[in-house]
Amino acid sequence: MDRSSHARSRGFAPAVALAAAAAALTLAGCSSSSGGKEADEKGDSGASAGKANTPRMTVALVTHQAAGDTFWDIVRKGAEAAAAKDNIKLVYSADPNAGNQANLVQNAIDQKVDGIAVTLAKPDALRSVLGKAEKAGIPVVGLNSGLADWKKLGLMEFFGQDETVAGEALGKRLNEDGAKNAVCVIHEQGNVGLTQRCDGVKKTFEGSIENLYVNGTDMPSVKSTITAKLKQDGDIDHLVTLGAPFAMTAVQSVAEGGSKAKVATFDLNKELTGAIEKGDIEFAVDQQPYLQGYLAVDGLWLYENNGNYSGGGEQPVLTGPAFVDKSNVKAVAEFASKGTR
Repeated sequence: MDRSSHARSRGFAPAVALAAAAAALTLAGCSSSSGGKEADEKGDSGASAGKANTPRMTVALVTHQAAGDTFWDIVRKGAEAAAAKDNIKLVYSADPNAGNQANLVQNAIDQKVDGIAVTLAKPDALRSVLGKAEKAGIPVVGLNSGLADWKKLGLMEFFGQDETVAGEALGKRLNEDGAKNAVCVIHEQGNVGLTQRCDGVKKTFEGSIENLYVNGTDMPSVKSTITAKLKQDGDIDHLVTLGAPFAMTAVQSVAEGGSKAKVATFDLNKELTGAIEKGDIEFAVDQQPYLQGYLAVDGLWLYENNGNYSGGGEQPVLTGPAFVDKSNVKAVAEFASKGTR
């Protein structure tokens, strides 16, 4: 019997408000540590160090983070906060190469961890190893990438954003802003979530849009590729990037290319909120990565100790999309400066 069937047979109701189930526990933040190592549990936020009195667990968080992508620092900070609260030893590792990410999941299985939280940017490459986790009796939850595949791969829960819906929302926003000729900048080929975003934009955008592929691990190359595209096509009026660091680079490309194109993006960080305030970036679509990391780790604790399934094993828990623009950026910036938005 798979995990979702097990959830139904036990009659678990959807628990979308996951945080409420752990409201009696005090949140304590943890500082980041290097990939593949245990998170520092001393904390750096000044919050009280309340912890669950449940038995110590070990949870592996395995993502497709590429070097220099600060988005994942926010995901990890949320995961570390939940780990500190729930008396969990968190082991973080990451690799943008799907085969290497699968090997990291295998390492977690070999270490006999109590739970695994994993991103599914390239789900087919993880199918086999996730089957091994299920055979080993290790509960697995998905986060961030893989909304269309988490149930097919036997995962227990999923926490993230519907990337197609988010893309469609951004496309409608471009229409409202009067955009006519846009480019969607994809920084990682083969990442299904990124492709879904651009496909979603194309579904609702009434103007012309094309995809531009760049090497997201080489930011100077990203800048030069976008700059060249802007010089080649002076009719481009909007650039859509799929991550905050790439949006900031796109702003530089607009200046260097002598273009009047506006920049809109998916995802957020503290630098980007400042750019929105200044008007360098029109808006961002926020999927709340801190919440994804926090809920994924907390979900494994709830399953281990309470038998809870968020979404009843049938529905994902959505953390976005939400627009951040000049109308609300000041309120969001306060949290972004702390690394929680």
